[in-house]
Amino acid sequence: MRALLDTHAFLWWINLHELVSAAAREVIGNSDAEIFISSVTGWEIAIKARLGHFQMPAPLTPFIKKEVTQNGFQVLPVTLDHALRVHELPTIRGHKDPFDRLLACQALTEKMALVSNDRAFDHYGVERIW
Repeated sequence: MRALLDTHAFLWWINLHELVSAAAREVIGNSDAEIFISSVTGWEIAIKARLGHFQMPAPLTPFIKKEVTQNGFQVLPVTLDHALRVHELPTIRGHKDPFDRLLACQALTEKMALVSNDRAFDHYGVERIW
């Protein structure tokens, strides 16, 4: 299985493990699964940390890189195909989060499940695990 972590799933996995659902823990903890973190997640974390929406337990860049490596996650860069696919997504009333929209496009383009508790992804046709 190949799965892409939503930003909150990544942060909860590394900081608040108890908030991660049993189904998500099973996938993320499966040594046979390929688990990805998007560069979009790094962008979102950096912006929100800078705005003071949350605090990181250590300097941001080395902390995130260490967690990605220690957990055996792979980094998924944003490609032109990912970015352009945003144009194909349906408009969901009340859901304009650019980070989520790009994560949905990455999951769809790369044929990955998305590990997220956000039901908004269901409207985009993404296979969601939670």
